Amino acid sequence: MKRTRLLSVLALAVAAACITSVVQPSTSAEAFQPSTRASVIQYLQSISGTSIVSGQHNKEPASQPGQYTQQVKDITGQYPGLWGGDLFFAATDAANRQRMVDQAKTEWRNGSLVTIAWHACPPTGPSTCAFEGGVKSNISDAQFQQIITGGTALNTTWRQRMAEVVPYLRELRDAGVPVLFRPFHEMNETWNWWGGRPGVNGSAKIYQQMKDYFDAQGLTNLVWVWNVQDNPNANWSSYYPGSSYVDVASLDVWYKSFPSSSDYSQMQSIAGGKPIAIAEMGKAPTASLLTSQTRWSYFMIWSEQLRQNNTNAEIQAAYFHPRVLNQGEVGLP
Repeated sequence: MKRTRLLSVLALAVAAACITSVVQPSTSAEAFQPSTRASVIQYLQSISGTSIVSGQHNKEPASQPGQYTQQVKDITGQYPGLWGGDLFFAATDAANRQRMVDQAKTEWRNGSLVTIAWHACPPTGPSTCAFEGGVKSNISDAQFQQIITGGTALNTTWRQRMAEVVPYLRELRDAGVPVLFRPFHEMNETWNWWGGRPGVNGSAKIYQQMKDYFDAQGLTNLVWVWNVQDNPNANWSSYYPGSSYVDVASLDVWYKSFPSSSDYSQMQSIAGGKPIAIAEMGKAPTASLLTSQTRWSYFMIWSEQLRQNNTNAEIQAAYFHPRVLNQGEVGLP
């Protein structure tokens, strides 16, 4: 099946220059019915070592929540097996969160897994913010400790901040859409306000508190994805919130193009048998990576990096590799 589609991919890529819509009709025989978080976890476990799901992130603007996924279709003739979105931070994008949720439901119905990140604004400021000076900012250790300490003003503000996105995640729950939810990504980095704090009362603590809060809100559809970046300082385990708080352990690959063998080993060691994933990467995975590091359960290429950092041939080679599963090839239990 993959080889047959490969024969027509060049013609599809040429014709797709005229395609602009990101709304996909629900016609796939493999389209998903309403399901549970357990089914997604079980599926990722089942393919670990044999297959890997292709993924594409869709960054702002939230008014175009499928623009980069559509670029994959334009280049390969395939939609990714994983659609990535964000709850965002800027006022204009927060106002369009419903568009993102609607796209997530469409992608799920069409047979793609759904992952959502959240570039949250710090509770030391307003609930919407710029990236520079907002999401990408520093807060003091004293402020951070107040955020994770119940009863403080900053903790109260933070709980209100989390409450703002609950209705959107609940809508996906009610639609039967499990979400690979990746908050506080790259928590071993210091570019963001939540990161760079190892230990039990550091970055892992705010992750734990969010999970506890969302669990209390009945968000039973969330598959919790813990995430670090491949920085050379290693010691990623000092940011791990514990097995009961993690369903998938994931790595963002930015210091180098692909995970090293030691990165791969370290992630498996931390995960302790849970699925592992490459949650962000700029380069399309090569055949060498796909055949040597077989336990990654999915990869996700970052938005504009798809075309800026890859040739069409590189993208096509990844999507038509025999181990890679695209939309229509992902089959939940």
